[in-house]
Amino acid sequence: MASIELSVRGHVAEVLLNRPGALNAIDDEMDRALAAAWERIDGDPGIRVAVLRGAGERAFCAGGDIAAPPAGHDGLSFGGGLTGIGGHLRRLQKPLVCAVHGHVLGLGFELAMCADIIVAADNARFGLPEARAGIIDHCGVVHRAVRQLPHHVAMAMIVASETLDATRAGQYGLVNEVVPFESLDTAVQAWIDKILGCAPLVSQAAKQAALDGLNTSLEGALAARYQLIDLYSRTQDCQEAMRAWKERRTPEWKGR
Repeated sequence: MASIELSVRGHVAEVLLNRPGALNAIDDEMDRALAAAWERIDGDPGIRVAVLRGAGERAFCAGGDIAAPPAGHDGLSFGGGLTGIGGHLRRLQKPLVCAVHGHVLGLGFELAMCADIIVAADNARFGLPEARAGIIDHCGVVHRAVRQLPHHVAMAMIVASETLDATRAGQYGLVNEVVPFESLDTAVQAWIDKILGCAPLVSQAAKQAALDGLNTSLEGALAARYQLIDLYSRTQDCQEAMRAWKERRTPEWKGR
């Protein structure tokens, strides 16, 4: 059984963490398979949105596999993959929706925070067990947590391994939506439909600009030029947007 399952249907790619017996903990094989999945998704112009899930009912991801931790070099964690732990940060160009449930811990918590949209089942519990377990290495998750949560909430998770339930995660804006576990697929599909209704090249260009702009001041972000936005004016979709507006109809996006 593959530790990662990547499936593509239409314009949607789904990445499934597929080690339910190990609570989808990330080992070295899984790490490298995830890196390959992100490369394929960004390299396929037909894919407009990616969805990340965890197999089984107990956990989205329980973090790194202590028994067989990711070794790094060219995978997700240490070689500059999606999370950027211990290496160069690599962002996914396509919009990423993450569906979380059950245990969302350590590296799994960071993986979820890499998403653009997070939909949480009401049984999801987020945590940083490092302090309680007495184990820490390249702990990039703390840098995301302290940026995406109120300072003292994040610090309680970091220094005291305090857990965060789905309801509080919603209140703090960490997740976009909290739904009953049995409604998770329906809620995720609704977000997929919203994204697919948008111009894919605009979503990608705006995502790049928003995230790149965080690396500088507001003044610097406003003054900067963004490659994907500059390129968009010469695309078929840009022309289609203008035609559809003049003709008072819904645009038909081609992604080119």
